[in-house]
Amino acid sequence: MTMYWNKKAECMGREEMRRLQSERLVKMVEHVYNDSTYYRKRMDECGVKPQDIRSIDDISKLPFTTKQDLRDNYPFGLFCVPMEQIVRLHASSGTTGKPIVAGYTKEDLEMWSEVTARSLMAAGVTKEDIMQVSYGYGLFTGGLGAHDGGTLIGASIVPTSSGNTEKQITLMHDFGSTVLACTPSYALYIADTIKKSGLDIKDFKLKTGVFGAEPWTDSMRHEIEEKLNIKAYDIYGLTEMCGPGVGCECEYQNGTHLWEDHFYPEIIDPETLQPLPPGEKGELVFTNLTKWGMPMIRYRTRDLTTLHYETCECGRTAVRMSKILGRSDDMLIIRGVNVFPSTIESIILEFPECEPYYMIEVDRVNNTDTFDIQVEVHPEYYTDRITELSALKKRITARVQSVVGISPNIKIVEPNTIERSMGKAKHAIDHRKFE
Repeated sequence: MTMYWNKKAECMGREEMRRLQSERLVKMVEHVYNDSTYYRKRMDECGVKPQDIRSIDDISKLPFTTKQDLRDNYPFGLFCVPMEQIVRLHASSGTTGKPIVAGYTKEDLEMWSEVTARSLMAAGVTKEDIMQVSYGYGLFTGGLGAHDGGTLIGASIVPTSSGNTEKQITLMHDFGSTVLACTPSYALYIADTIKKSGLDIKDFKLKTGVFGAEPWTDSMRHEIEEKLNIKAYDIYGLTEMCGPGVGCECEYQNGTHLWEDHFYPEIIDPETLQPLPPGEKGELVFTNLTKWGMPMIRYRTRDLTTLHYETCECGRTAVRMSKILGRSDDMLIIRGVNVFPSTIESIILEFPECEPYYMIEVDRVNNTDTFDIQVEVHPEYYTDRITELSALKKRITARVQSVVGISPNIKIVEPNTIERSMGKAKHAIDHRKFE
């Protein structure tokens, strides 16, 4: 069994956990009501006072917080402590609008390091490892988050950040890195670059990958594991909670353990906003229980998943989250059908001829949605024989039609046509203009 970082918290009985969550929620609600103009106003609008929150069962009385609330209060409007207590600022890599800002007290950073250390140890990382951190350093939480968690464990950290891939590979080889931490998209890019360089992956000492910051499928996991000769683990986090370390898979990989003593999870119906029972699929909502600088109350992540409370084979009782299906705000509605990029990725990776690189393009022509998917194939399968590519195109089209319910226009493209990502990969472009 993997060594525990915090066995008491990770294996706590359900009733004891709920008592701890209740105690922490009561203190947090008092904090945000007394020290945040924003939360006091929102709670007053809902007719809720701190004394109405007596246990974790009362959490549904509290208002939701959304990404738009963070943008509307940019940059520091949701801070709950004076600025002199904020010792670090991070921001999301959002592509639209203002970035999402996160502020941390010294105690918040200590909590973040601890939960990230828990996550890395759940994935088998120990002080004997050399961990190459290839998440971006800077305002993005990935680099420094993984760095501090690994440091707390006592692993040897190689802070390469993302980019400069050829040098990364050289250092990975020469330093004998045993753990790689980055986005799954970048892990694939590193794997392909190693192959093109002529180096043999068997000459590397990599054994573990800890990948996150974007949704990825089990098909993509198998692709990464095969190409890098490692075991790949999913680490989960979001800037609004702290960054990476909100949860991670254990060696049994039967869901992502969430550290619910710090981040209370709920599943709601994204349409009705009503809580759903365990095992039901819906939108994940988090409440910070111990982050004081900028806590989030019932933050709507837009991630779609399910929660499972049965004890894991590893012995942890910490709730397990199923693989993220997608994001409710990433979902494309094409001809009235809900389409998630992750579903398309899973389908493409069913075909041995295909690379794990694709791009969905949606547009509207003559009041009808168009649904194009560019698909890359392995070099050995890319051929001038039109009949073979045509047959592959028909097979992929039929499979998408069968799973999704609508027929796409598949475009088989040459190897290395679709742009590679060193951070979060973009898999869909919606050209439609909605009034």
